[in-house]
Amino acid sequence: MQKIRAISFLLLLFIVIPGVNALSVVSTTTVLWDPIQYIGGDKVEAIYIADPTICPHMQADIIPNRIQMQKDFIRDADLFVAHNGSVDQSYVMPYISDFMAANNFGTVEWVTLANPAMTWNTPAGAKNLSQEVAGWLIAADPSNQGYYEARLNEYLAQIEAADLTPEERSLITGQDAVVMVWQQDAANWLGLNVVTIYAPDFYMGGKYTPVKIVDDIGNNTENYRNVVYIVENMQSGELAKGLEEALHDKGIPAQRVIFTNFPKSLPGVDSLPDVIAYNKALVTPEQGAPGATTAAPTPTSAPIPGVLALTGILGGSLLVMLCRRR
Repeated sequence: MQKIRAISFLLLLFIVIPGVNALSVVSTTTVLWDPIQYIGGDKVEAIYIADPTICPHMQADIIPNRIQMQKDFIRDADLFVAHNGSVDQSYVMPYISDFMAANNFGTVEWVTLANPAMTWNTPAGAKNLSQEVAGWLIAADPSNQGYYEARLNEYLAQIEAADLTPEERSLITGQDAVVMVWQQDAANWLGLNVVTIYAPDFYMGGKYTPVKIVDDIGNNTENYRNVVYIVENMQSGELAKGLEEALHDKGIPAQRVIFTNFPKSLPGVDSLPDVIAYNKALVTPEQGAPGATTAAPTPTSAPIPGVLALTGILGGSLLVMLCRRR
């Protein structure tokens, strides 16, 4: 009788404790992980592979170690999701697929964005990505469709709240900027006047490398006279220091600001709405004074549900429930 009661008690706990039977999802990056975890709520447990502070293509030695650190979760995951762009295809997805195959854990069936080149560092882009992510969860777990749709609406409201207010738009719009190409969409959303872009040497045959832009600053200084910001992309490394120095040498007091593209890349920047709010604040002048930016914002992070695990029975009773966060 005691055994029957203990078993019944355990079954009841598995029904009422959120997360015990959650859908487990492996994401290549935090960009997908964040909306998956928020929209999924206590119905989903998700992890990400690539370090959000560094571009995935720079992580050939890092990603295999991160996979090993989370191998137990990856082995039993229900869903594998990816951007499926060139970086994912070369530096993240094959490592996970090879890990599963080498250990006889099965073949990975990837779920990927319809448009691998989709951007997410603007409110419109973040909304589109989040809606697609919600569709993945509903397809994988249709019994919880209503729950996911409600959580999606909450998340979209957070993105909307991070968008430009009319006052912010009036302060930011029209400021001249030199912008790293991966942040060009964000700059356009913010209303910055993009004087030129700069990029790594593999972009457009090296036409927009920082060295080329420094030469142009020397040859066409007047085009840059009103530049207020040089917008860097955090995950691409420090490409713009030379641009800042070249402008300063010409008496142009431009400020180098570092946008981010990835949730979890900075303390307090934990979600896509946080990314949008953080970048916006870097180019928002105080009281309309050009170049005098506000302090970085205090983001409202998307809460990440924990996994509740049952750890044992002592004397026929449950003594411990351990709550942990991934």
